[in-house]
Amino acid sequence: MLIPVIMSGGAGTRLWPVSRRAHPKPFMRLADGQTLAASTIRRAMTIGDAPVTLTVTGRDYYFLTRDEYHSVDSEAEHRFLLEPEGRNTAPAIAAAALWVEQEYGPETRLLVMPADHLIRDLEAFVEAVGHAEALAAQGWLTCLGVSPTHAETGYGYIRSGQGIGEHGRKIRAFVEKPDQDTAKRYFESGDYLWNAGMFCFRADAVLAALAEHAGDILEQVRSAWQNTDAGADPVELDAERFSRVRPDSIDFAVMEKAERRAVVPVDCGWSDIGSWQAISDLYETDALGNRVQGEAVLVDARNTFVQGEKRLVAAVGVENLVIVDTGDAVLVASRDRAQEVKSVVDELTRKDDELAVFHRTVHRPWGSFTVLEDAADCKVKRLVVKPGGVLSLQRHQYRSEHWTVVSGQAKVRVGDDERIFGANETVQIPVGSLHRLENPGSDDVHIIEVQTGKYFGEDDIERLEDVYGRA
Repeated sequence: MLIPVIMSGGAGTRLWPVSRRAHPKPFMRLADGQTLAASTIRRAMTIGDAPVTLTVTGRDYYFLTRDEYHSVDSEAEHRFLLEPEGRNTAPAIAAAALWVEQEYGPETRLLVMPADHLIRDLEAFVEAVGHAEALAAQGWLTCLGVSPTHAETGYGYIRSGQGIGEHGRKIRAFVEKPDQDTAKRYFESGDYLWNAGMFCFRADAVLAALAEHAGDILEQVRSAWQNTDAGADPVELDAERFSRVRPDSIDFAVMEKAERRAVVPVDCGWSDIGSWQAISDLYETDALGNRVQGEAVLVDARNTFVQGEKRLVAAVGVENLVIVDTGDAVLVASRDRAQEVKSVVDELTRKDDELAVFHRTVHRPWGSFTVLEDAADCKVKRLVVKPGGVLSLQRHQYRSEHWTVVSGQAKVRVGDDERIFGANETVQIPVGSLHRLENPGSDDVHIIEVQTGKYFGEDDIERLEDVYGRA
């Protein structure tokens, strides 16, 4: 049996301002209108006869991921293993292997895939997975290595060696991202494959390798697992014990040291969608090499990518640029330096700027809110509460709130009073008052919220009850 295991945790900082910490790369919509998370779960569901998929993620992304999966197939069984904090791929895979071993037995195979990669040739991918599973069944720790199409400096490489059967090769070495001359040599040799971060191995094999090469990681993850309610849905790893786990990647912790390691080459139209250059490659080009998503006017522009969401973007006499406008932020970068966008996020984080974390529209388990105005003396939001959605029972120390129902029927509690409000009705919530909003109906509830007071940060929320388990 093969269980697809999806790793979903990175912030995708090189794709700012679209990818942000609260709404990262897996939830970006690409040229076909589909998110990477939806694309990945579709791919996982085509593999073999797996009765379930397992996604390792954090609580911050759990509800977004669950909703994306349900949009693909609301009947399929998707299980979630939640990390209290990210500790890199070795602890995540260790926890997934313990879960798979307990649920389906030690010889069950795991197919580990990142949630934010793109694969265009599904048939070739599925065929390669079959070859990898056959090797994994024999106890090999197996990678899927992507056949390179050019000398790329942005990826790590796998140096392949002696053949194993008809489709596999032994791994001679893992190598880090090379410089341009070295990448060219790798590409021309034919011995090197891109390391795509996709693995296939038996649960008992990877746990044994962890015990041999990263015993401290396995010991601490096992301790967290033994103090976790494995029957919960979702399963949340014990926070106190998991915080003790040393962070490390599966490559460094195990794959670079193990004896029985193999790679299956695959040519499947793979991309890690790791930069705006990679995003722009998904769009058709005009005669001057320009690519556009959204509304744009380009005059005497060449080799320029423009992505706009709600406004017209105009560019005159420019060349070799990336221009991305999200309404609350604009990125302008040279195409050949698109990998350096992460430094913008680092600077915003240093300044404690919310633009590193949040979009103007912020998704929550109950729906979303969009910031319409953010001034020193007030903050205005538009709330959309999904049918059945319930905001936490909360209060604020520094602000009062005034709600106006635009559409739908809202059930509102203020203090000990609770009633239904309809369109054009208003609710006043004084500073310090307990309050809660929920949607008992079958249509979305839209509300305009006006905040007044001394401070409007999201950390001025004291939650007393929350149906979604948030702190």
